Amino acid sequence: MASHANQARALSFDTVATQYAAARPDYPPALFDAVEELAGRPLAGADVLDCGAGTGIATRLLRERGAHVVALEPGAGMAAELRAAEREIPLLRGEGNRLPFAADTFDMITYAQAWHWTDPAQSLPEALRVLRPHGALALWWNQADVRVPWVAAEDARLAPFTRNYPATVAELFAPFSVHVCTREIPWSRRITVEEHIRNLGTHSHFAVMDPIERAELLDTNHAALARLFPDGNLDEPYRCGLTVVRSVTTHTSTTRS
Repeated sequence: MASHANQARALSFDTVATQYAAARPDYPPALFDAVEELAGRPLAGADVLDCGAGTGIATRLLRERGAHVVALEPGAGMAAELRAAEREIPLLRGEGNRLPFAADTFDMITYAQAWHWTDPAQSLPEALRVLRPHGALALWWNQADVRVPWVAAEDARLAPFTRNYPATVAELFAPFSVHVCTREIPWSRRITVEEHIRNLGTHSHFAVMDPIERAELLDTNHAALARLFPDGNLDEPYRCGLTVVRSVTTHTSTTRS
């Protein structure tokens, strides 16, 4: 991880692993369509390493697209949830700065909601080492769509307590000889207000918060949403930001072929 403090925060998910597995959103099929397009190959039949796999949300969806997936997860609690849900998927404990794999092992490496816990100066060279020629690194995040008024209001309420991440991280790769493509996929899911609050509670800034302070903050937010959505249901909107990274040599040879 990028720092000891960052590592401790990343591992805080172990304390909410069961809630994370139940409450966090999936990813839309359009995301995986875009991954295949920008990576220049289908997921079906590909050897894929899912780094920071967590409870296996993306891992499962990658497998359903036909990929041969190996999951890598540093946290014991998150790994236990993944193992319980996806018993057939190989699972190793580890993290992206030091990949426990030989060179040229995978066709694709993915990070769903996880790349920001790594140090790119270490994790990108490690990814390029482990990827096969013409391989691709795919990173993505679900970000709340603050263009929607109620989401913007919630964001303002929670802003002093939260930490957001960019939809794409293309600028981080400027020092490296790589080709970077980005895509944004808007989507939403229909859930209850209570499910939305449980989802919020799985984010690291709440997981590390004092339990009393966390409960008070989420209760206040719940009350505001209950007034706005009296039937108890809402559309939770996202902008899923995707970044796909390939070596310059690979991209050039693919373009010329």
